[in-house]
Amino acid sequence: MWLYEKKLQYPVKVSTCNPMLAKFLVEQYGGADGELAAALRYLNQRYTIPDKVIGLLTDIGTEEFAHLEMIATMIYKLTKDATPEQMKQAGLDAHYANHDSALFYHNAAGVPWTASYIAAKGDPIADLYEDIAAEEKARATYQWIINMSDDPDLNDGLRYLREREIIHSQRFREAVEILKDEQGKKRVF
Repeated sequence: MWLYEKKLQYPVKVSTCNPMLAKFLVEQYGGADGELAAALRYLNQRYTIPDKVIGLLTDIGTEEFAHLEMIATMIYKLTKDATPEQMKQAGLDAHYANHDSALFYHNAAGVPWTASYIAAKGDPIADLYEDIAAEEKARATYQWIINMSDDPDLNDGLRYLREREIIHSQRFREAVEILKDEQGKKRVF
């Protein structure tokens, strides 16, 4: 079904070891509005969406997995040389005690990822509006992380991800219009 190229969707560079930035990025790894929740949401919703937009959910859902891979790489690079003391200073001491430097799906506050993050109503318009909101929340989170970061290399990759969220939101808005037009044609007056 997929062709996997063994390279990231966009190059990930990090200037220095920075566990605090890694802690912020964990929000996009295992948070409610992060990449894992988005990928699973869209790939799940495609089973109850009209044929005209199934491909869109599949395309964006699989791209979100590519974004998850980028975030994982960023977190790894930001923490790979961190000492236990640096992890503690960044507020990642509980993570370190449980996982060392391994990635784990939780948000920036340490709350584990949960399937309740995945919204699926079964109504195509409601689901697409949920998807638009999810993309806009992810865009905002990326911007806030960029605002807190002093790493120009990392920010380049974060800006790329932020822009992809904008494109996804636009595509979902277009899908809403397609489905609304289709519904309007079916009405009998």
